[in-house]
Amino acid sequence: QVQLVESGGGLVQAGGSLRLSCVASGITFSSRAAGWFRQAPGKEREFVAAIRASGIFARYSESVEGRFTTSRDNAKNTVYLQMNDLKPEDTAVYYCAASSSLTRTASQYDYWGQGTQVTVSS
Repeated sequence: QVQLVESGGGLVQAGGSLRLSCVASGITFSSRAAGWFRQAPGKEREFVAAIRASGIFARYSESVEGRFTTSRDNAKNTVYLQMNDLKPEDTAVYYCAASSSLTRTASQYDYWGQGTQVTVSS
């Protein structure tokens, strides 16, 4: 059974930081790209960041470029999303996902976590 479990969400003031973690089990995580998506109330799920299986290359949405960094530790089957300089518009449920390729397209991800809430107060 494949599981992706996110953690690290919470409430933070604008300008603050959070680090999300996503632990995978039941799959060979080191052979898959990992992505982060978010969904705010009343909005569609949107791409945030993705990282290659090797961890060497990552890509980001324009809205988080320069503030968020994704990384991974394949020995721990874990991917991270370091979020700095958080803004109220970053408030959303954040999901991690696994794919066979590095992509911004949610439908190309095979496995998803349950999500973790991030709330940024102004």
